[in-house]
Amino acid sequence: MSRIFHFRRLKVTSIVFIALLFLVSSFPNPARGDKSAAAFVQNAVYSNKITIFSKSYCPYCKRVKRIFSELNVKPFVVELDLRDDAREIQNVLLDLVGRHTVPQVFVNGQHVGGSDDTMEALTDGRLQKLLNKTQ
Repeated sequence: MSRIFHFRRLKVTSIVFIALLFLVSSFPNPARGDKSAAAFVQNAVYSNKITIFSKSYCPYCKRVKRIFSELNVKPFVVELDLRDDAREIQNVLLDLVGRHTVPQVFVNGQHVGGSDDTMEALTDGRLQKLLNKTQ
């Protein structure tokens, strides 16, 4: 009789374990999302001459995009408000440059900064030097 009880307890324990394992595996893995966001940011920054992390409605982002438009150069623009992984990308930017705000501008893999930083770099000639650099 005790063997049957032990067998049933073992069977119930196994079923509970399998159910818990299934539940845990069905939750999204935030680490995997962060890794893909990090890979996306790295690829965007280093595969494009100019990368701007932006939000389509942001006036500071519009200002930065206008600067490059007036310089007749076309940046790669990541509109975060149009992406499902915006929060992850902004967390990667926080780790990378110490800010999660937008815009964040990169030229030839080098972080220029936000709107005011980009305007300052334009005014003092640093932006043109960065643009003239080859990757």
